[in-house]
Amino acid sequence: MVLTIVIIVILIGVYFLFMNVYPVFGLRPSEGDIRRFAQSPQYAQNKFENPVPAMMNMSFGTTLGILRDMIKGSPHRRPKFALPMEKPQFNVNGDTSVTWFGHSASLLTIDGKALLLDPMFGRTPSPFPWVGKNRYSGGIPFEIAELPQIDAVILSHDHYDHLDYGSIMKIKHKVKRFFVPLGVGAHLIRWGVPADKIEEHDWWEEMSYEGLELACTPANHFSGRSTNDRGATLWCSWVIKGKNTSLFFSGDSGYTPHFKQIGDKYGPFDLTLMECGQYDERWADIHLMPEETVQAHLDVRGKVLLPIHWGAFTLAIHDWFDPVTRAAKAAEAKGVQMVTPPIGQTIFLKGSDVQSYPKANWWVQS
Repeated sequence: MVLTIVIIVILIGVYFLFMNVYPVFGLRPSEGDIRRFAQSPQYAQNKFENPVPAMMNMSFGTTLGILRDMIKGSPHRRPKFALPMEKPQFNVNGDTSVTWFGHSASLLTIDGKALLLDPMFGRTPSPFPWVGKNRYSGGIPFEIAELPQIDAVILSHDHYDHLDYGSIMKIKHKVKRFFVPLGVGAHLIRWGVPADKIEEHDWWEEMSYEGLELACTPANHFSGRSTNDRGATLWCSWVIKGKNTSLFFSGDSGYTPHFKQIGDKYGPFDLTLMECGQYDERWADIHLMPEETVQAHLDVRGKVLLPIHWGAFTLAIHDWFDPVTRAAKAAEAKGVQMVTPPIGQTIFLKGSDVQSYPKANWWVQS
């Protein structure tokens, strides 16, 4: 009995030591941070919360159903062919452009500035990136060293499929500023990003940066990188406005009235990068269903829709191509202009018109 207790105590000690030593987990906010967060309307009972409660308390039966579906598998969870990829164009000084790299990682060039959104370039969204299946495309269509000087990295939240330790370590030396929701800065500081390069913001806070107007806006989601830090940091969406173009980046979110609130305050948007993937009816409060992706685009008063959060990893039970297939059908039914560039293809915006509308169903194997 004594030996068993000793072993348990040792295992618990090793666990907590590992959690504190392994840098990928990031860093929990300090006591000073927590006192600062207490001023936020989103912060209550020592954690951030959604104004519209996200129902994710799975019953035993629901949990068993999810495990059954995961074990059962599907022949279409991952693509069976090499995904088409194009070499990005890194011309910062031209027209406003957007390049999608799969999942939510994207590069925006606007008014001579280069912005990276949720730059997850790693192999797999996990604290142990050597474990698990590789991203669908096998990699990204460029070498990270080829990226231009990055004026700002804009992060939506701290989940592994959006905030990747390996990617940050490779790009941090060429990034001038990081814009993040409350609490996420602690992770970056642990990873060697100088504190004076990081700006943390709450919902509805507006800021100017080198001629651009930004706003940190709501999302209905959650956060966490380990077993006991759920809600320790905030999650958000972002408004990005230049001289002639305006864009909206949804981050991860369920469908709530916040999209219409954002549209009323900041719309219209020339382009929306809207979450579309990793959904299920059982967790619809934290991820958009594809039809909701289109409706959220309409709510924020978007003109052109670029669906993101798909095409890289299997994090849900649906077929890998289901998000874009369903979104395209809903967009056609509602008269929404949707662009579907292959990974790495740079598309250009001129005012309110997109120069090229990639619509080929590249996710369908011929």
